[in-house]
Amino acid sequence: MGKKQRPKFYVVWKGHQPGIYTNWAECQQQVSGYSGAEFKSFSTRAEAETALAGEYRQHIGRTSPVKQSPIPREQWAEQGVILDSICVDAACSGNPGVLEYRGVETASGELLFDAGPFEQGTVNIGEFLAIVQALGLLKLEQRSCPIYSDSTTAMTWVRKRCANTQLPRTAVNDPLFQMIEWAERLLRENDYPNPILKWQTGHWGEIPADYGRK
Repeated sequence: MGKKQRPKFYVVWKGHQPGIYTNWAECQQQVSGYSGAEFKSFSTRAEAETALAGEYRQHIGRTSPVKQSPIPREQWAEQGVILDSICVDAACSGNPGVLEYRGVETASGELLFDAGPFEQGTVNIGEFLAIVQALGLLKLEQRSCPIYSDSTTAMTWVRKRCANTQLPRTAVNDPLFQMIEWAERLLRENDYPNPILKWQTGHWGEIPADYGRK
């Protein structure tokens, strides 16, 4: 018998019908196709009601909790996960929208870095920047361990050392594009021994750095 999942409560601040929803399908209906949608999941209804009374920005960036995997950590090695590694993920409210990204130690779930929010970004850009920031951190620490990402696009961009985004550059998101240029330069000027591996979501569950919004 599969492990019973805990219920979630989805807060939609901006969407077709703002409110609290008790499953992802209902939440998705409210945010799908809505420009600048703002939403996030919470573990209890009390947390969701408090969040709905406030603003979305109060619950992104450094206030976002690290999501726990449905597979117990002690079983990850048996499932093929390399525990001595870093996991990265990004989240974006809208496309483009408010972007954030972060990295965690796979074995412990310790938050290593958490960046954002950035205006007018995309998830692919966030995933790309997260991988590069993890590479830089591991180089400083002289660690050759792998990095896990669930974004094939970002992994391709890193391999080619170029973020092939079609996002228009504007005055609002110029700081984000400056970060992209920094990341591309870092990739061109350095070699990294760290393998960048695809997190097997279907087998292992959501990546440990996941923001828990779906």
